Amino acid sequence: MRTGRVAALALVAATAVACGGGGFFRQYEYEEDIYLSLDGTATVYVNSSIPALDALRGASFDVRSNVPIDRQQIRSLYNTAVTHVRQVSFSRRSNRRFVHVRVDVDDVRRLGEATPFAWSTYRYERDGDLYVYRQSIAQAANKSVGKVGWTGGEIVAFRLHVPSKIAYHNTLPSNWRRGNILMWEQSLDDRLHGVPLVLDARMETQSILYRTLWLFGTTLVAVAVTFALVIWWVVGRRPRLAPSEKSRSAL
Repeated sequence: MRTGRVAALALVAATAVACGGGGFFRQYEYEEDIYLSLDGTATVYVNSSIPALDALRGASFDVRSNVPIDRQQIRSLYNTAVTHVRQVSFSRRSNRRFVHVRVDVDDVRRLGEATPFAWSTYRYERDGDLYVYRQSIAQAANKSVGKVGWTGGEIVAFRLHVPSKIAYHNTLPSNWRRGNILMWEQSLDDRLHGVPLVLDARMETQSILYRTLWLFGTTLVAVAVTFALVIWWVVGRRPRLAPSEKSRSAL
């Protein structure tokens, strides 16, 4: 499990680095990825440039690219009563420093109690045969960070990794990615000015993993039953010796 999560963090960090420079790649300046479990626990990955972290969330890190980032300050920001920092790493792109943080959450409904995520309210509950996830993102800090090299094409992204079959979502069809990943995007400028964004998703109550294991188990049972029937059929069709032949074979 730990190896998988470390690999996921490395993949997210690598994606953040690769998404710079325009062209085919998107220039994400701030990203939140929530890996949600049906029981309400979650793992959150935050990938952000230091200037974006200051401007959007009101942090007070030095935005100069030649100033080292204090890892303990990052941990102190994201370690709260409802969030637990598991890993922090750094990268650099477009002459800006980026931080990549993995946070474990015991109850996603309380995530808004943590200062870095306090711009959102989180709703997660069962409604009949579905689970409902709704995240409403309001005002950003809109803190001035001076000239940090932004070109106006920077994007903010929020992704939800859903553990079961998706029944409904309110993002663009093109933003429903393979692997049950939903994505919502805003321009950095819109997010700085607090243009409202609502993430709405409904999902089935049975996890994809459970369905996969159940299907695998039933397939094994079907194979075993088929194998037993074949053996019974082969044994049943074996020619029987007549009484005289049995006597000769005994001699």
